[in-house]
Amino acid sequence: MIRTEAIAAFVAIVEGGSISEAARRLRLSKSVVSERLAELEKALGGLLLHRTTRRLTLTEDGAAFLERARRITREIEDAAADMSERRGTLAGPLRIAAPVTFGRMHLGPALYPFLRDHPELELTLDIDDRRVDAASDGYDAVIRNGPIADSRLVAWKLAPSRRLLSASADYLARFGVPRTLQELENHRGIFYTNRGVADWRFQTANGAAIVRARLALGMNNGDMLRDAAVAGLGIALLPAFIAGPAIREGLLQEIEIDHKPEPEFIYMAHPQGRNPSAKLRAVADHLRTAFGNPPYWDR
Repeated sequence: MIRTEAIAAFVAIVEGGSISEAARRLRLSKSVVSERLAELEKALGGLLLHRTTRRLTLTEDGAAFLERARRITREIEDAAADMSERRGTLAGPLRIAAPVTFGRMHLGPALYPFLRDHPELELTLDIDDRRVDAASDGYDAVIRNGPIADSRLVAWKLAPSRRLLSASADYLARFGVPRTLQELENHRGIFYTNRGVADWRFQTANGAAIVRARLALGMNNGDMLRDAAVAGLGIALLPAFIAGPAIREGLLQEIEIDHKPEPEFIYMAHPQGRNPSAKLRAVADHLRTAFGNPPYWDR
């Protein structure tokens, strides 16, 4: 007999990359997770994972079984969620990934009251600046600031995300204040590496113009991008929710040139082909209300 708990353990191990991570996600001991995997392999009559001291990899049988295992666990979770929704409650697991700076500054504070009002909801919020694969990594949704190019995701707009060119007064005194796209190209740029050096996009009458300033520094964290700009290392194109407080405090100065940065949005995106649950829709609706339009950090 194959138990659903054993299937869930297998899926968690694959998506977490280790038994330790699966145990953390499932809130179980490593020994229990290992036992459930062994039980599943015995019931199926074959190995699902190759085990070495450094890593776990799928066997051919494991790869063949994985998608069905994921479908089984999703169906069970969705059925449990449907029962809860019939009772008028939001309940059960929900896993969302979000970037570090936005998560710390805005997402967490917006979600905490919602979670207090829905105590049966089991939210796991993974804060990480790497671009996770929502479907393969087992997320119900990801929060993204900026364009979503992955055709496997269905994106919902949560709030506009205005971006600002900014630099320290010291940097501008040493290198001058750019007033045009051409002048901006000759400046030192601080870039968000997850989006690359083609990230500086501006609106023109002929469509989007990409400015490739000279690379001064590349990083994959918004807080550190802001701090590098405050330290006078170059110009950064930052979301208003990051740059705004530093501008108001006088640590950065906004730079206005002859064209505005392309408008962007903060999105919640879920894997295509998967019906979003009522609890995920409720979280998205709550975040839209909490952020506002225009969002509170732009007011």
